[in-house]
Amino acid sequence: MDDYEGGRRRGHGQRRRAGRTLDKRGPSASGGGERRPRRSGPPRDARPMADVEPSPVPEAAQPARALLEEILAKMGLDDVEIVYIARSEGEYFEVRGPRLASLIGREGKTLEALNLIYNNIINAGVRNNRRYYTIDAEGYRARRADQLKTLALATLERVVRENKPIKLEPMLPSERKIVHLALADSPFVRTESEGVEPERRLVVFPKAEQPE
Repeated sequence: MDDYEGGRRRGHGQRRRAGRTLDKRGPSASGGGERRPRRSGPPRDARPMADVEPSPVPEAAQPARALLEEILAKMGLDDVEIVYIARSEGEYFEVRGPRLASLIGREGKTLEALNLIYNNIINAGVRNNRRYYTIDAEGYRARRADQLKTLALATLERVVRENKPIKLEPMLPSERKIVHLALADSPFVRTESEGVEPERRLVVFPKAEQPE
């Protein structure tokens, strides 16, 4: 599995198509008479991420919140609200307010790049107990995470039905992490990443399949 890189940008621009695989056949393609997998269960948190309510900011996360507020103010975003949300895959600071399009950027790349810098600052000089936060804007990344979990389960079904590896299109490091985690407990498939950035992609293998 990838190490979580806190949001390195991909830079392959328009070639990425969220939620699609390289194979043109959709995940629901008929496999009449073929072995159908049992569901490996829903993602670890089946509740739509965007519906998770904020909670009070823990004491340990207060400095990180203050840093984010300072960064946003320097970006001209001083009229926003920052809420803390604990999700199954990590801690989020969600930014709410007007004029967030520039913060999100095209395909979320600005958010991804900001997140990388932000976590590097927080953990500079820290050897133990590093903390990583996900910066979101109006639930943009949470909704994307839900889409990726859905894609992960659809791909699981295809891999078992067709009994062959399926490559997904290149993704951001943080997006690959979500798919890895969604399938981590599956008894039917395993995941690996291959290639180099910005074309690094995730491959889903049948458990019996050996990597090439």
